[in-house]
Formats: sequence, C-alpha cells, structure tokens
Amino acid sequence: MITLDSKRLAVLKQEVFEANLALPKAGLVKLTWGNVSVIDRELGVIVIKPSGVAYDVMRAEDMVVTDLDGKTLMEDALAPSSDLATHVILYREFPEIGAVVHTHSKWAVAWAQAKRDIPAYGTTHADAFYGQVPCTRELTVTEIAQDYEVETGNVIVETFKNRGLDPNAVPGVIVSSHGPFTWGKTAAKAVEHSLILDEVADMAFQSEQLEHDLTAIPGYLLDKHYYRKHGVDAYYGQK
Repeated sequence: MITLDSKRLAVLKQEVFEANLALPKAGLVKLTWGNVSVIDRELGVIVIKPSGVAYDVMRAEDMVVTDLDGKTLMEDALAPSSDLATHVILYREFPEIGAVVHTHSKWAVAWAQAKRDIPAYGTTHADAFYGQVPCTRELTVTEIAQDYEVETGNVIVETFKNRGLDPNAVPGVIVSSHGPFTWGKTAAKAVEHSLILDEVADMAFQSEQLEHDLTAIPGYLLDKHYYRKHGVDAYYGQK
C-alpha cells in the first residue's frame, strides 16, 4: 500500500459521498442502482462508491480508493462499484473529465432499451448537450464474456471516436440496452448532467408522442443556447 495525503483523501471521499447521495435525492436512483466516482490525477487516485451498499447506511469513509488502473489502495476497504472498470476507461480516454456518474434512471434507460440516440429537439437539451446524446452499439457476446465492464467503457469511447464527438461538449451517453453514463469536471457537475440527461430523455419522448414528424432543433438555435453557457464567449450566469 502507498502513503496518501489523508486530508486530501478525506475531502475527495466526502465529495464522492455527497454526490452519490444526490442521486436518489434527485430521483435518478432506486435501490443501489448507481454510482459516482472522482479522479485526482495529481494524487493518482480514483474514489468511487462501494458496490451494493445501501444509500441510507453508506458513510463517507466507506468510499473506495483505487489507483488509476482501478486497484484498491486501502487495507480493509469495501469492494468498489462493479462499474469501476468502465470509469477507469473513461478517465483514461477522456483526460479532461474529473468525475463519472452511472445510473439506471427511467427515461434514459427507456431510450437505451429502444437502442436510440436522444435527439436534440429543444433549448433545454441544447443548454447542456451540443447535439444528440448518442446510444452505443450493442456489445457482442465475446465482449460481454471476456470483460463486460471494460468493454462497456470501450464501446462508449468507440462511439465518440467514430462519430467525431467531443466528450466535453456532449457529457453523456446511453449504453445500448443498459443505461446512461455522464461526466463532468466535478462530481456535482457530473450529477447535474445525469439529471439533465434524464429530463431531456423524458421531454424527447413526450414530444414524439405529440408530434411524430419532429425535426431536430435548428443549428443556429442549438449554437446560441449551448455557447451562451459554454466557451470563451459564454455570458449566462454571474461572472
């Protein structure tokens, strides 16, 4: 075991703990169907929720510390989330992100089970996601058998690379037949993206019930709403 900065680690654990508690509070998680992790690249650690621990008994000190390859660093630690390997891949391939969230939130999962991208129909979507939220291809039998969680991360990365998507501009994805992963600079921002993703998934579904021949939001309106909140010329909110 390596020596770690205990004060800095305590702050990270508290951040991850609070972010995980925010998921059921926001209605994004039932039972133990979700997890949040944070990476500290300077310290060389990932901190993630323990596997299968109920939210009402979980403590900040229960958060699991691993190295950047997902190897547990603390003696007597609880087992980390079973989705850890997916988080590791995302941190490795998307070097600007600082936190990852996975849930089985209802509306995002509905689109995942339909194996459909979530179209960008309106400005609520455009405020957070620069275009449609992609749905990955199905994993193969071999991929699932050999290393399911690793291959889940790989298929997310593959989707972004094949479509030329920027993970900073589209901070989320739905894995086919599975559910959503979101990310951000901080745990709070990654949770926010998870909440927005499920809301726009709901809105898109409802919109398609009202109008079957919907078209995507016009590009000029997408640009206006996305870039007024993001980038060097953003002006939304307080300075």
